[in-house]
Amino acid sequence: MDFNRSTQQPGVTPSAHPAVAGVSRKGSSDDNNKWGKIGFVGLFAVAAVLLLAVATLAGTGNKASNEQKFVDNNKLQAVFLSTGQVYFGKIKTLNSNYFVVSNIYYLQTSSTGTGAAANANTSVSLVKLGCELHSPFDQMVINRSQVTFWENLQDTGQVAKAVKSFQDKNPAGQKCSDTASNASTTNNVQGSTNAAGSTAPATTTKP
Repeated sequence: MDFNRSTQQPGVTPSAHPAVAGVSRKGSSDDNNKWGKIGFVGLFAVAAVLLLAVATLAGTGNKASNEQKFVDNNKLQAVFLSTGQVYFGKIKTLNSNYFVVSNIYYLQTSSTGTGAAANANTSVSLVKLGCELHSPFDQMVINRSQVTFWENLQDTGQVAKAVKSFQDKNPAGQKCSDTASNASTTNNVQGSTNAAGSTAPATTTKP
């Protein structure tokens, strides 16, 4: 008797099984290759973005570092803001985010008369920061986006001379109880030329 007939499926020959198994293995291999390529492309894209970010940060840092070397530590600097204000002092730190300025002075104007007479009788005073109502420390952190430009000042300029005169008269620093201790220089101004000799508008500038 032939006992193998009951275990053999009708219409299926033994040679058919290897062919079916071979098709299954090929499909699985193609799927693996597909996902492997997608993963590689994704990893490459992430790496490219990271490299671009690092390069951008490095470029920004180098730009700020290169600008810092132009600060003359032996001179005063003028920092002009987009608001029209200008501060005179020592730039201690300069980077892509902020300026740190100390030993700060600012311009204050006053006028008498009206109309054209007021323009002819405008006085400009250089005031030392520190004796204002809010009693600030003699240091200011300025947002970089607010700075339009800055300059090193010559010792022969009126601002530098007024600062030196104030320091000579107040070797121990400013005394806020003495209103006469503020450094000041008074000059008549015409149009847009102020006592500091800059092209900034001669308007009242306060912290």
